Amino acid sequence: MKISPYGEIEVVVPPKFDPQQLSAILHQKQAWIEQTLARLAAQRQVNAEPTTVKPSQIKLRSLDETWEIVYLQSQRDRLQVIALNAQRLALAGPSHQVAHCHSALRQWLKLRAKQALPHWLQQLSQAAQLPYTKVTIRGQKTRWGSCSSQQHISLNYKLLFLPPPLVDYVLIHELCHTQQMNHSPAFWQSVEQQRPDYQRSREQLKKAWQYIPQWLESDG
Repeated sequence: MKISPYGEIEVVVPPKFDPQQLSAILHQKQAWIEQTLARLAAQRQVNAEPTTVKPSQIKLRSLDETWEIVYLQSQRDRLQVIALNAQRLALAGPSHQVAHCHSALRQWLKLRAKQALPHWLQQLSQAAQLPYTKVTIRGQKTRWGSCSSQQHISLNYKLLFLPPPLVDYVLIHELCHTQQMNHSPAFWQSVEQQRPDYQRSREQLKKAWQYIPQWLESDG
């Protein structure tokens, strides 16, 4: 087991190693891991990891989740993302390939978004009495969300990284577009009815891309 200067935890195992056994190994090394990660974190700025480095953790502010990432180097052909527990992910396979690790984590994030964001949207929709026809999770480069004339809402999986109030605002914003397909005064009045403090969230959202890790934007 080794930890890189950027907090990447890597464990080299035999070809037929059962990834589920990794939890016990990490538990035994927990104190050493925490001490080492704390020391390394103090040596670098938050979110300043180069895009060529595998992330050591994923912080999903919207869900109050922080996932530690362990890289399990093995002879598997494909990377597999395994949730070892509620706070730790393992990437098993050719984990030395940085771009492949980024891609695998991106797919896991989209899956996590599909588990969380549609339910969140449904709750707000029912409370606001603003129905929609369909919701899709995507990975837009410049938008947090969108709404079509058919009331089909698309949400960016990167919303997971934002604080809950900003996610609330984006979802309400798109729900209001089911009634007003523009940004007219009537639209903003509708938003204000649901979120009286929307202007504050609107301003904060302009800087919200700072919450997105650099590696996530590096290669797709």
